[in-house]
Amino acid sequence: MASDAPPPAGGTDTSPAQSTPDRSTTAQPTTAQPTTAQFVEVQESAEFGELRRTYRSFAFPLTVAFIAWYLLYVLLSNYAGGFMGTKVFGNINVALILGLAQFVTTFLIAWLYARHASRRLDPKADVIKSRMEADA
Repeated sequence: MASDAPPPAGGTDTSPAQSTPDRSTTAQPTTAQPTTAQFVEVQESAEFGELRRTYRSFAFPLTVAFIAWYLLYVLLSNYAGGFMGTKVFGNINVALILGLAQFVTTFLIAWLYARHASRRLDPKADVIKSRMEADA
């Protein structure tokens, strides 16, 4: 859907161009890209292996724990209706509390991962990236 609104300040106009400038006379800066061999070399390096281990040692246990927690909730909902229907206070029962706790743990895991990535993964990835860019 086309819009007559101007592009945001500092943004690029993505609307169809009325006339295309001759690009053969315009100098375009070129940046060298790493080769496939360089990517394979980095992938096989000890540094990259450490980056993967750091990621996996965080992501896999939390994934397993959350799936177990979710399946516990589903199984309790299906097979322990009496327990899940137990009123804690007012009209609030165990099922509602555990269901809301699912959302809380989802956001908690997302926050923990963002913190883990910024502290442990991003610095290692930045070192690998800058080395690849320098070698390219």
